[in-house]
Amino acid sequence: MSINVQQPQPYDIVSNSIQIAGTAGGAFEANFNYRISEGHDEVEGHFMAGDGTGGHSQFQIVADVAAAAFKHVVAYIEVFHESPKDGSPRDLIVVPVILGAEIVPGYTNYFEHVVQSGETLWRIAQQHYGNGNLYHRLLAANPSITNPNLIQVGDLIRVPRS
Repeated sequence: MSINVQQPQPYDIVSNSIQIAGTAGGAFEANFNYRISEGHDEVEGHFMAGDGTGGHSQFQIVADVAAAAFKHVVAYIEVFHESPKDGSPRDLIVVPVILGAEIVPGYTNYFEHVVQSGETLWRIAQQHYGNGNLYHRLLAANPSITNPNLIQVGDLIRVPRS
């Protein structure tokens, strides 16, 4: 069996309704599982994919994580099928995502901000949130920023919004 997760992509910012999509199949009974966890709490479910004869098909599901007691910003979506012998996960695909609601209460989407000359994360937070001290939201939403003092003109900053 095989699984290809096309959505979300690694480190996408997701809402409380996480859309998971891709292709899967390769067995007569194509039952697959998903688990979303950030080390504290988790949400699990299953879906069917394939054509019943060993073929592959597209899948698209929406996982509601609103009731989960997530405490961390990064979660991991795991998609797999279970071994018929011992129930262990097989063909495990793991996609790290950023939980928008853990950054901004009521998260709905994000704005893309292109860094201009003289800007800092504090200044960008001040502009978008009305409080420069909320720059940590920008760090959480942009894991590629390893040093908040080294953003460059032209960098694309994701600004989570509610």
